[in-house]
Amino acid sequence: MSSLPGRRARLSSPGTSSLSPEAREELRRRLLGLIEGNRVMIFSKSYCPHSTRVKELFSSLGVECNILELDQVDDGANVQEVLSEITNQRTVPNIFVNKIHMGGCDRTFQAHQSGLLQKLLQEDSTYDYDLIVIGGGSGGLACAQEAAILGKKVMVLDFVVPSPQGTSWGLGGTCVNVGCVPKKLMHQAALLGQALSDSRKFGWEYNQQVKHNWEIMTEAIQNHIGSLNWSYRLSLREKTVAYVNSYGEFVKHHKIKATNGKGQETCYTAAKFVIATGERPRYLGIQGDKEYCITSDDLFSLPYCPGKTLVVGASYVALECAGFLAGVGLDVTVMVRSILLRGFDQEMAEKVGSYMEQHGVKFLRKFIPVMVQQLEKGSPGKLKVVAKSTEGPETIEGIYNTVLLAIGRDSSTRKIGLEKIGVKINEKSGKIPVNDMEQTNVPYVYAVGDVLEGKLELTPVAIQAGKLLARRLFGGRLEKCDYINVPTTVFTPLEYGCCGLSEEKAIEVHKKENLEVYHTLFWPLEWTVAGRDNNTCYAKIICNKFDNNRVIGFHILGPNAGEVTQGFAAAMKCGLTKQLLDDTIGIHPTCGEVFTTLEITKSSGLDISQKGC
Repeated sequence: MSSLPGRRARLSSPGTSSLSPEAREELRRRLLGLIEGNRVMIFSKSYCPHSTRVKELFSSLGVECNILELDQVDDGANVQEVLSEITNQRTVPNIFVNKIHMGGCDRTFQAHQSGLLQKLLQEDSTYDYDLIVIGGGSGGLACAQEAAILGKKVMVLDFVVPSPQGTSWGLGGTCVNVGCVPKKLMHQAALLGQALSDSRKFGWEYNQQVKHNWEIMTEAIQNHIGSLNWSYRLSLREKTVAYVNSYGEFVKHHKIKATNGKGQETCYTAAKFVIATGERPRYLGIQGDKEYCITSDDLFSLPYCPGKTLVVGASYVALECAGFLAGVGLDVTVMVRSILLRGFDQEMAEKVGSYMEQHGVKFLRKFIPVMVQQLEKGSPGKLKVVAKSTEGPETIEGIYNTVLLAIGRDSSTRKIGLEKIGVKINEKSGKIPVNDMEQTNVPYVYAVGDVLEGKLELTPVAIQAGKLLARRLFGGRLEKCDYINVPTTVFTPLEYGCCGLSEEKAIEVHKKENLEVYHTLFWPLEWTVAGRDNNTCYAKIICNKFDNNRVIGFHILGPNAGEVTQGFAAAMKCGLTKQLLDDTIGIHPTCGEVFTTLEITKSSGLDISQKGC
């Protein structure tokens, strides 16, 4: 039974062509048992030449294999079907080494040539950890904690390289420290200013001058973030996850070097790794940018009021920051290279920009900075910005207290030693290509979050992907992260929520003649007494006429857009159609109710302005 190249594995399981859920689960359990219980497990077919090559390779290495010939068992078709669910591979040979899915013939030979196969053939017990997660942000922490819950020995390496301005932060990643959480709180500060203005119309009388105090706001927000940092550390400790505040860098297969803030180095090994290092703000590469400009890494803990501010960029980060800075009373200008909110629905993006412009934010379109010069030091000081037109030779100059760069983010993947173990990245973007199991081209290395190529850069997506990855790796589960119809909201002064396709993307995918777009302007009841902006808020859905008018794009511009969008996103997951919306009774008077009363199509050309509540 143990003679090389391998012993034949026999699998006793129900011999039915169509498995019941119970039989399928039993077969899956038995397959996982073979994978878990054998150093090398090969699923093959006796007549397959690629399978033969793989068997000969292991024989030449003197490695004993367990082999299951799918054409030699009664229910080989069922075995192959369930195996494909586990591995996302429908062909043979299908190879596992020390419980890690190698893939097929080509990938196994590639691993042999690179030396990786020899490394994988080591026993798991030789590693310090079952899993090391590089990056302590939302996705990495979710993955690490889930793996620990499943009984695995886990380490998290997390180290924040200070920004050029010297800013760093604690455990929790971008979202908690310099992203979603402080952004939403500062957005709330701006909304409260608007509410103060509205309150007079509702009978609130106050005589004292009302002004905003930047220092009080930032101190309160940083205190809250500090409590979150501590709760993350406590949660890791409770789940016995080792947390090391050091910079992780691969030095060889399965081995990583961790360097702490004092320069001390320690090496650790693991059977599997997850890269969750996220992204950091991009700089312009012009004179004075890193010396004098700040980014979102610095803004939320800035110890002084930024004063007159130039925001460079048109991303959601740029517009959100510009929005709340203007909302707390600052003079704000946004310098835009091309379009607003690239990747979002452009009709909605222009409405966002129009609202901001009407409420005091200035826009400089089709310009890019070419130099930033310090005129005066201070907190804040004075900076001169020279900018050039993107459409001609024109240059302009402006004087600002603060220049905030929000021109995009770069993946933190280039200085963690990926090239030493052969993990491929997109050389232009730094992003990591993965399959739909979040596995890189190196079988024992996975990635989640903003570093993934072609995936959404959203905190809840990273959390979901991280948890499901851990369950697949260590819990015998099959569920993969669903990256379709993910809702999101841009927290500009007037919030923009969306789920599904933009109108441009819907036309590209389905063709305009196959779509029906229902839309309307609306006036929130809360705005009526306050006398605010009739016919500014806007709602639209994009429907596929030839798929039962299924809603493939949902868009709202209005108060509490995030709360509204979240509910409708669940409905879209369930296959929401226009008829189902029509059949839904609205909650009156709310903004979300407008989607239950949509009647006017874009193609009709009818007026969508509203006269009443």
